[in-house]
Amino acid sequence: MKLSFTAHAAPPPSFPGQPHPAVVIPHPDKTALRMRLRGLRRRLAHELPHAAERAAARLPIERLPPFHAFSLYQPMGSELDPRPLLARLRHRGARAALPATRGPAEVMTFRLWEPHVRLEPDGHGIPAPPPFAPEIEPDLVVTPLLGFDRAGRRLGQGAGHYDRALAGLRARKPVYVIGLAYAGQEIAELPHEDHDERLDAILTEAEYIEVDQSLSGGRPAAD
Repeated sequence: MKLSFTAHAAPPPSFPGQPHPAVVIPHPDKTALRMRLRGLRRRLAHELPHAAERAAARLPIERLPPFHAFSLYQPMGSELDPRPLLARLRHRGARAALPATRGPAEVMTFRLWEPHVRLEPDGHGIPAPPPFAPEIEPDLVVTPLLGFDRAGRRLGQGAGHYDRALAGLRARKPVYVIGLAYAGQEIAELPHEDHDERLDAILTEAEYIEVDQSLSGGRPAAD
């Protein structure tokens, strides 16, 4: 299926502090959509080299729910770098974690991340804490993404690792999930399926968006 962006699909980078209009994509096919959004994210990464620092400065720590442990991610390719968030999220003495998998068929877990411990390739070749690092269950998870909308829908790489891991965590306790993105990655409305896990908020270099749970359908409390 052929996709097309509207005329405002490529927002000018000259106003990094202002929210961008959402990209409108009619009748999206997820595979083709991911290809388009990978290219868009690469362009945004080139045009907005300081977006990660700007996004970190916009995080309203005082509005986050209490958390004792949080997870970031090791940025790959053009993913927005979450490391400028590290110091801000550690201000409460919270422990930091990184996602890791033992193999392609394994559910993603979260391992304790300590700066003095060397990262090693996990089951997908992504740098992660070594297997002897303790597994922890974060209360706050920062995720990468290819696209997002204001109902909290997130489009990832397609393997479903975050969806499965978040579903498992949320079945056991409340977990607050923030998508970290360039403002230009916003889509007016993303395609979604029942198993897709929603974001609670989106943080960009332009704004912090708290998802209206009435738009996302809400979320049942964990047992």
